[in-house]
Amino acid sequence: MPTPKSPRLAELPSLIWQFTKSDFSTFVLPNTGFGLLATFSAPSLTDCTDGIAVWALLLRGLPCMLIFNWGNLLAFDLANQRLPESIREDSMNKPWRPLPSGRISPIVTRHFLLGVVPAVLAVSYALGVGNESALILILTWMYNDLGGGDELTRDPIIAAGYCLFLVSSLRIAITPRFHLSQCGYCWLAMIGGMVLTTMHIQDLKDQTGDRERGRKTWPLVLGDKVSRRWLTGAILFWSLASVTFWNTPPWVSLVPICMGIGIGIIVMRGTDDARAWKLWCIWQVVLYALPSLSQWL
Repeated sequence: MPTPKSPRLAELPSLIWQFTKSDFSTFVLPNTGFGLLATFSAPSLTDCTDGIAVWALLLRGLPCMLIFNWGNLLAFDLANQRLPESIREDSMNKPWRPLPSGRISPIVTRHFLLGVVPAVLAVSYALGVGNESALILILTWMYNDLGGGDELTRDPIIAAGYCLFLVSSLRIAITPRFHLSQCGYCWLAMIGGMVLTTMHIQDLKDQTGDRERGRKTWPLVLGDKVSRRWLTGAILFWSLASVTFWNTPPWVSLVPICMGIGIGIIVMRGTDDARAWKLWCIWQVVLYALPSLSQWL
């Protein structure tokens, strides 16, 4: 059997982008946005009593947060997309990805992953969040190689991963010597609950492929109508809970609440689930801004 051809060094940036393209705007950017926005309310969320200089945040914190989030996402996507069932699914839904398009083989992807994992760990430890990255890689293993992403453990794993990405982004931004305060832990727990109970909004648009793959998602287990009603109620609940927790002014509170109502209407109509998923990601970032708005307004 011939040895699979490895991609040239000049092709790596393009390959990395294609592996992570689908999740960059809905995962890397929101997580980095959380770090940026939470930094402005660091005295509330952490034991850091001083403000963070904006220029230091933009010049040092922002690039480091992007590197951390993108690197750990790359490890996840390599582990996920190399699986045979993922390649079959992507051949139908995302044929432009590196594996179904034939740009790289599963064996070479595995070799790539073997190099990416220690590199990501080393970079994360250099940034002061190595423990968090190690836990993220364990969740990646559980989700992909242990099949947790095809069971009802899918959303709990994703919610735990989200929390680790978010707290890492914040610690990178304010430097790792600071730690979350009691208020910070409460807010992180609320975000984890929000993700856990609403994350399956991304599964609404993928029900056909998930059914063929045998994946257990809440829309397939509970039924489409029940899942949509649950999502509509949960999104509105977390909108109200978040503005109440941060005691934001009424005109600020209206933004996430109205967004939540709008997303709920789109979900209940069921005519544009892809749009509902993208709006959910924006709604998420709006919630991330509440601590800063509460502190400065």
